[in-house]
Amino acid sequence: MISVIDTNILLDIFMPDPVHGESSLKLLETVYHQGSMVICDIVYSELAPQFVEKKLLDESLEKMGIDVLSANTDTLYQAGHLWLQYRKQQKSRDRIIPDFIIGAFAMIQGDRLITRDRGFYRDYFEGLRLNQG
Repeated sequence: MISVIDTNILLDIFMPDPVHGESSLKLLETVYHQGSMVICDIVYSELAPQFVEKKLLDESLEKMGIDVLSANTDTLYQAGHLWLQYRKQQKSRDRIIPDFIIGAFAMIQGDRLITRDRGFYRDYFEGLRLNQG
């Protein structure tokens, strides 16, 4: 089982978040024993500002057993089309394309997405297996 970890789960742990930090950590501990954990390059970029050195981020992810993978062109193409569909329906800029890349990455290159943002992903990524944080 390949679990794709969303940025919000990791920020809960790294920041740490007083409301969600403990539950996100427990969720990752459970997921760790169910297969591999990965993040896409977008999530890595979103985490980077929280670390003063790249080495610290890399070491933190390694200690947690999280690999970083790049989104492939199938993922990026799907993300772009889903974002376009969203823009046509919503006429809003609340969601930006990185959100769609993370969702498409989980659908195409993973088995499930570990996130607290289930409503959005459920609405735009039919069939994506979600595990809440």
